[in-house]
Amino acid sequence: MIYQKKELSIRRFLLPGLKKWIFLGLIGSVFGLFGAALLLELRPVTKLRDLSWFFIQETAKIMPTYVSGTISIFICTALIIYAFVNANKEVVKAIAPEFADKSVLDALDKLHSLSRGANIVTIGGGTGLSTLLSGLKHYTTNITAIVTVADDGGSSGRLREELGIIPPGDIRNCIAALADEDKIITELFKYRFKSGQNLEGHSFGNLFLTALREVMGGDFIKAVHAASLILRSSGTVLPSSPEPMKIFAELTDGRIIEGESKIPQAQGRIKRIYTEKNQKAQQEAIEAINHAELIIFGPGSLYTSIIPNLIIPEIANAIKESKAHKVYVCNIMTQPGETTGYTVSEHILALLQHSGDPHLLDVVILNDRHPERLLQKYKEKGQEPIVIDADTIQNLGVRIVARNLIKEEDLVRHDPTLLAKAIMLWHKRWQKYPIKKKEKDPNDNIPVTK
Repeated sequence: MIYQKKELSIRRFLLPGLKKWIFLGLIGSVFGLFGAALLLELRPVTKLRDLSWFFIQETAKIMPTYVSGTISIFICTALIIYAFVNANKEVVKAIAPEFADKSVLDALDKLHSLSRGANIVTIGGGTGLSTLLSGLKHYTTNITAIVTVADDGGSSGRLREELGIIPPGDIRNCIAALADEDKIITELFKYRFKSGQNLEGHSFGNLFLTALREVMGGDFIKAVHAASLILRSSGTVLPSSPEPMKIFAELTDGRIIEGESKIPQAQGRIKRIYTEKNQKAQQEAIEAINHAELIIFGPGSLYTSIIPNLIIPEIANAIKESKAHKVYVCNIMTQPGETTGYTVSEHILALLQHSGDPHLLDVVILNDRHPERLLQKYKEKGQEPIVIDADTIQNLGVRIVARNLIKEEDLVRHDPTLLAKAIMLWHKRWQKYPIKKKEKDPNDNIPVTK
């Protein structure tokens, strides 16, 4: 047992980087030359000198030494550079295809930097979470995305109902977001069939994950890990629970709405989200939360993507006990049927109430720019920019980071690069200049929404 531990320690010491192997190879070559010389009783330096002198004399008869010498040095230099450049490309393509246009040292430095990045846990679902992940992967590979299992609509809902599996749609989006920049593979994973009996509306990625689950003996987590490996995802994607979740919404008018996809259709103000059974947590998700340095909620649908994760008791407790910095990325626009008329503080209050933790959040990340030319289109759909009620937010003990975070195209959406940069800059600044947090008082109450 002791021997095995020593052997493992030596192996781990030798593995990282490329320079150690080159250095060891050179040392081995030197030892090999000396060994051959000793065995054959040769004087390699003298022999090489005599042989070199013979070639120099013969060449000098054909052309002047300054010409032949210059040509020889040029050929030597060209061959070394050519060999180095091509070896560089081959190594980079093997270890990191996404860095194929960089040198080996640049690629290794980048990979090493990403592997030492912050341990981040993101919590949510839908397209909002995948947008965040596609930006964060450029800062660290230590990402765990914890994804809701409450989806019951579309392709995911059909597979869930027919096969009783965890809805794969949000998980598939997150795997694709964390994947390398191979557009063909990621686009294939997102492809949705437009025709075909029993195929129309299904996503290829959903079917792929479902098939992998069967190949892996019914283990959905193994299927997710395998898909991440195939797509070279820069992180881990986990369902918040090992079993599908059915959520209910209690509206302020007394109605009870069953099912994630039906909640926005009810067009009522939501009082609370709940589930009727004690939902189990995915244990790998709990472990990730326990080791996290930064926990990010959203962006995404407040009541149907983020909160369903928080009503799983084990996850809520793990987040409450975590010493990580906790960030909420608020949506840019309100969502009809979920957050119509909501301010930022009302989004925060909903998170505090469902988590049962008045100190859940340290900071909220907000977009403070709204392009006028696009707002009319959203207004026609019953959506409007979420009002930043700064005084109320600060009274809840939550700090504000407001930036231009949008990707201005045909839709008002978060720009992955701007969003990730804003979060990581805040996290880095907090680490460098820590702000003393208010001590948690068990008697503190969560404010009640009006």
